[in-house]
Amino acid sequence: MEIRKPIPVSSAVEKVINHSKPLPIIEIDYLNSLGYSLAEPIIAKHDVPSFNRSPYDGFAVRSIDTKGASSTERILFNVIDHIGAGEVSNHTIGPFEAIRIMTGAMIPKGADCVIMFEQTLEYGNSFTIRKPFEPNENISLQGEDAKKGEELIPAGTLIHPGTIALLATFGYHKVKVRRKPKVGVICTGTELIDVEDELVPGKIRNSNGPMIIAQLARMGIEGTYYGMFSDDLDTCLSLVEQVFKENDLVITTGGVSVGDFDFLPQIYKELGAEVLFNKVAMRPGSVTTVAVLDGKLLFGLSGNPSACFTGFELFARPAIQTMMGNRKVFLPQVKAYLEEDFFKPNPFTRFVRSLYTFTDGKPVIRPAGFNKSNAVSSIAKGNAIMVLPGGTRNFKAGDLVDVLLLGLEDGVESWTI
Repeated sequence: MEIRKPIPVSSAVEKVINHSKPLPIIEIDYLNSLGYSLAEPIIAKHDVPSFNRSPYDGFAVRSIDTKGASSTERILFNVIDHIGAGEVSNHTIGPFEAIRIMTGAMIPKGADCVIMFEQTLEYGNSFTIRKPFEPNENISLQGEDAKKGEELIPAGTLIHPGTIALLATFGYHKVKVRRKPKVGVICTGTELIDVEDELVPGKIRNSNGPMIIAQLARMGIEGTYYGMFSDDLDTCLSLVEQVFKENDLVITTGGVSVGDFDFLPQIYKELGAEVLFNKVAMRPGSVTTVAVLDGKLLFGLSGNPSACFTGFELFARPAIQTMMGNRKVFLPQVKAYLEEDFFKPNPFTRFVRSLYTFTDGKPVIRPAGFNKSNAVSSIAKGNAIMVLPGGTRNFKAGDLVDVLLLGLEDGVESWTI
């Protein structure tokens, strides 16, 4: 039996990232770019706003004419024009004149402030005010949001709805991005049956395959599920070879331990793949194995659901993000206070499926339920992963611990795990 030497989680993640090659740059329509990573920075092609504009419905006036206004000394203005959004006035405002202006419209010549409707008393084509206004008060100045030539978003940033708004604002109808990886998913195990099958003694329904496809979808990646295969070396080898040729990255579940029917280590050897690691100092998922062949990564995740889920988030996720050219490849990391005691010893770093919430304005965390590696219910109930360092035990309610947040569209550039 092979003696496996565990490596730290941080070292395993570093190995994965170092062997993850960014995919080719492609150009796509900006409306189809959600979930991709920018391969070029977004540069402001013009000022925003591109002219001085009104942020409110009101009256454009000269601030100098408002001086001395008070509740007892109201100042009268005469309205000489009306500007709707997208319109421009040909008038230049003179002393104690005003132009009615709508939100977003260009400030007319001569005006340097805007008085909101609710700050006036109107009388037909005139109104009075009871307070003075400063120059540029209630005006959105040209270039205050963005200056022409300014780098707004760097390359390597995940595109989300706000990014698409910027692309539209500056006329990027085509945008350069890194291609998303093609990911193939295989589940192994003679004990597995499909979701629609009736349970019989010794069998379990396959949850890992659908779960990984969903984890990929949450990242905006469309994975290809190749189904379940029994613990047969020749069958598994043939399938892995096929999936490897058709995809940029391969994820298998099960078959990575050291049992009589765990064939993935032998398959890596038959393929000529270099095993980066085959044991990680973590719970659950210590048998997580990653290999590389011809520049492509093969992830051998545990067949236990919780271990499989955690292995994907810790290792496959940053690899995929790196392949897409994203700078922020890691799950967001925060601190939270334990809501209940956790006395289980942690010889390796333990990753506990957990529920992250706030109590009295304070971030708190608690295990999401049953937390053995074969658990499924805690995956469904949790929204975070609590991280307890190796060599620790007896965490008590109130202790501050590290937390990895799940389900967020963007991550962070570094971890302290």
